Amino acid sequence: MLFGRGREPRMPTAEEAPPGRAALAYEVPETHAVLGTALLGPYPEGAEVASFAMGCFWGAERRFWQMPGGVRTTLVGFQGGYTPYPVDDEVRTGLTGHAETVRVVFDPAEVSYERLLRVFWEGHDPTQGFRQGNDVGTHVRSVVFTHSPEQHAAAERTRARYQAALSAAGYGAITTSIVPAGEHPFYPASALHQQYLHRDPAGYCGAGGTGVSLR
Repeated sequence: MLFGRGREPRMPTAEEAPPGRAALAYEVPETHAVLGTALLGPYPEGAEVASFAMGCFWGAERRFWQMPGGVRTTLVGFQGGYTPYPVDDEVRTGLTGHAETVRVVFDPAEVSYERLLRVFWEGHDPTQGFRQGNDVGTHVRSVVFTHSPEQHAAAERTRARYQAALSAAGYGAITTSIVPAGEHPFYPASALHQQYLHRDPAGYCGAGGTGVSLR
């Protein structure tokens, strides 16, 4: 893990990042192990995409596929870094700059983007910087990657609301970044990571919420 002078994790520079590769180094399953839908597409007509980084992506992904309706598929991967087509071992060094991210494909006629944002904000502690629970590193930082101006505005609006609720509960400042997804390519993770907690329901995941509701 890349640490700064104070022994806290720090974001790498582009010069420090591994060179990466020209294509994925592994295969990605075609079908979601729980929902039975396409992981990489094509997605249903009218579906929209949301992207959230909120710590360990195993537990984060499960939160979204367990929603009662509207979510068509979920897919974990790496986003927000420098290295093209990174592999897991590279990401965990902190040198690629990527965050563990969940792509959520949803039908906005059945579930709103703001409902997804509620799951995001309440599903982790967005005040921890480069940490979620026992997991430490830039790869477990909190990020909303937005796919439209409307998503960006909703993310900023709910961040302000959640900050007020967290402050009232004694928490510090939210460290979540809100950035356009189009500026940060998404690289799917390997089959090992897709729907991992479906295969191992008791598997480890360090992400957990604060218990504070988004008001």
